[in-house]
Amino acid sequence: MSLYRRGNVWWMDFHFHGQRVQETTEMTSITRAREVQDKRKQALKDGAAGIKKTQQPLFFAAAAEEYIALAKGKKRKWAPRMLEIQKNSVAHLLPAFGKKLLQTIEARHIADYQKQRAQDGASGRTVNMEVGALRAILKRHKQWERLQDDVVMLDEREDVGRALTAEEESALLLECGRSRSRMLLPFVVLALETGARFNTVRTLQWRNIDSANRCLKFGHDKTKAGTGRTVPLNQRAIAALTFWAQQFPNRKPEHFVFPFEKCSQAGTKDSFGFTGEVVYDTNPTQAIGDVKEAWEGAKRRTQRHCPQCKMGILADKPKPEKGYACIDCRCEVPELPVGLTSVRFHDLRHTAVSRMIAARVPLPIIAKIVGWTAGTMAKMAARYGHFGIEELRGAVEAISSNSSEASVFRAGSLQFSLHSEANSGSQRAN
Repeated sequence: MSLYRRGNVWWMDFHFHGQRVQETTEMTSITRAREVQDKRKQALKDGAAGIKKTQQPLFFAAAAEEYIALAKGKKRKWAPRMLEIQKNSVAHLLPAFGKKLLQTIEARHIADYQKQRAQDGASGRTVNMEVGALRAILKRHKQWERLQDDVVMLDEREDVGRALTAEEESALLLECGRSRSRMLLPFVVLALETGARFNTVRTLQWRNIDSANRCLKFGHDKTKAGTGRTVPLNQRAIAALTFWAQQFPNRKPEHFVFPFEKCSQAGTKDSFGFTGEVVYDTNPTQAIGDVKEAWEGAKRRTQRHCPQCKMGILADKPKPEKGYACIDCRCEVPELPVGLTSVRFHDLRHTAVSRMIAARVPLPIIAKIVGWTAGTMAKMAARYGHFGIEELRGAVEAISSNSSEASVFRAGSLQFSLHSEANSGSQRAN
């Protein structure tokens, strides 16, 4: 028999090259079932003859939508941050490639895209991440191999990060403490004192904190070396966590240290323009999504710090005057200082690493604390180490700090010695 019914669905049953093929057509109509069977037989014949199935033309927009949808599947489970990055990359790619068929995308189109994004001010790393998403989509549809030899990724800067000075740190923490978000200050302090990445701190749970041994065990991290590492807590980190834990007397081990919550302004403004806060809708079983709004607000407020007395606040001059004046020392400036608006959250990690390197902490210990692999330890140390001229000066002074008196020369004596050696050398040559 060729077609038969099982319940309401038609099945096909036939032999091909001596083998029995028995499959459902998934059709309730016998006419449609015959069509499915004919297509199945033709596909088997084409395969036996070595005829490859031609790929159906697909627009990049449709392929990109499918690519993002796979993130929610079981085979490819991205972290929330990775999913956000991929969505942003696709959003930038769509205007340039959305209406192009995958088969028509050429290396020159990618080069034009890279050039345009660079002109728009995007960093080399950002553009490379976007092209990486494009590559993943093309690979899924077997279209990348024909392009890969002609696509050149952009150079990425290794000096983007920076380390905060002690003065900058104080100014930043002051404004974090003034934020409407009550969690911003302990969040930033913990990141600074452990060198942990943003997402690692964000997803920290109370069970990860060992108060008795003054350490914490991080959960999932960006790298395998960083996942599950144990990091001791210094005095400031302990103080911040102790204060923060008091806000959650009914906390459980599985609750998040920084839970999802909302806050609103309440009360009257003080002399600095800050208001009280009301926290509501706290969900300890869900981690906070982001602290970007509070973080950016704290950085913007550092622009109001007086550049002269450091402690005063710059206030707007009354109209029609223009400019700003310190309410303490009366210092006047025509424009607000830049402040710490360019500081990234990841710079807290740069700061932690730079300070450990400056304190001569061995690199293997630093790598263990921040989660570097052995293979990237030296490279990461070079990238994250930021030192001022005085630190570099101290390093070169240390070269001769243990030298004997006999090896120390005055400049004039050294010149004379070299001159004499040169003369004696020329005499010997003669």
